[in-house]
Order: sequence, then structure tokens, then C-alpha cells
Amino acid sequence: MAIAVEGVVRRYGSFTAVQDLSFAVDRGEIVGLIGPNGAGKTTTLRTLCGILKPTSGRIVIDGHDIGTAPLEAKRRLAFMPDEPHLFEYLTVEEHLRLTARLYAVSDFEARAAALVEELELSGKERSLPGELSRGMRQKVVIACGLVRDTAVLLFDEPLTGLDPIGIRRMRDTITRRAENGAAILLSSHLLHLVEEVCTRVIIMDRGRKIADGTVRELASRADLAAAGSSLEQVFLRVTGHDPTPAA
Repeated sequence: MAIAVEGVVRRYGSFTAVQDLSFAVDRGEIVGLIGPNGAGKTTTLRTLCGILKPTSGRIVIDGHDIGTAPLEAKRRLAFMPDEPHLFEYLTVEEHLRLTARLYAVSDFEARAAALVEELELSGKERSLPGELSRGMRQKVVIACGLVRDTAVLLFDEPLTGLDPIGIRRMRDTITRRAENGAAILLSSHLLHLVEEVCTRVIIMDRGRKIADGTVRELASRADLAAAGSSLEQVFLRVTGHDPTPAA
């Protein structure tokens, strides 16, 4: 498995943000990580990429334990956060060039040119972050994550700030990476797009994994039978926000 999470716990003092979380993602899979606000999704992603250290448990990225071999594990993943924090005085091109130098990307020029076109950043190469819209800054963050080949891609709300055309094209970008063999974990509140893109979904609530499977598998569960067949209906039922009484 490209991502293996085994019994991960993450605490902040006396507060447990993630509790006994286990799951796996294989290459070619796009797994949606969904849940209400405060469910532990962003904490999970930040722990997976090594920004946060798990209180306990084990995380393996493409065969490398992030606790015992952090550099090797981190070389094999790219994390695209929900807030596009960029260097104020670096242009779009300079952000890409810096990332490529840090990770020793040999064919930077060709990769950068392809990403600029794919993510609709053409004409913005010399722009500073302050000159870009929220959606454009998000695209720059994603371009920096994709400028190198990695086994694992972690997306936290990648569609925030994008217009409908941008959302559709970003969906195609994510799908294409999975088709090329990346393991993708994607957190988003846009459930209809998660349902459309993801091969499987993990639902979290209050720090715990409460469901894991395809939308069809979750909809067929006996305890969710009355919820209907859409991901939104399953989500509302499994998190206890569906007013419809259980069958």
C-alpha cells in the first residue's frame, strides 16, 4: 500500500483530535476523506505528511515509516494544504523553480510549462501572490505539489476558490494523477464532486473513522438503508444529522 495508517492517535493536550485511526490507500486509488467541521480531517492530513507528529500509532508512506525514516517518506508525498500560503515576493514561476530545486527535479522547464498550461496559469508566470485571486493562489500551491513525481498526493480542500470550470479541470487533474499510479487522499466538503471522483470514501466524526467503503457499499449497509444512495444522504445519516428515522 502507498499509504498505511495504523492506530494513529493525535492529541493536543487533553483534547484528542484523532482517535485510533487506521486505513490504507493503494496506488491508483482516490480516497475521499470527509466529515463535519472539526472531525479531524486536516489534523489527519498534517500528521500523514509529517507536519504533526502522531501521539501514537504508525504511518507508512510508500514503504517508509514516517516516524523512523521521515526524509524518505516525505520525498514520496506531496501535500497541498487548504490555505495557499505563498512567499510574498516570489512569482508563480519562482515558486515552481524553488520547489523543483529543493527536490532536485531534473526536467523542470518541461514540467513547469505543462503544469502552467494544465492549471490555467498561463500569463501569470511573473505575477506575485498579491496579484492573484484566491483560486489562482490555490492553483499555484497545487502546481508546486505536482511539479515532481510522487507516490502519494494529499489534497486538503483543493477546490476552494475555484470557479465551476476550474473545479471541473481540477477534477480532471486529480483523476489523471491516479490513472498514472499515484495514491490520492482528498478532503473536501463538496460531496457531489467527491462522489464523482473518488473510488472510496472515509467518513470521520469527532476524530474517529465511522465509515469506510465505496458509496454503493455504504448505501447498502443495513444501518444506512433508509439514507438513500447518494453520498450526501449517507454522510448525513452516518454522522447523525439525518432527521429521517432509521428503518
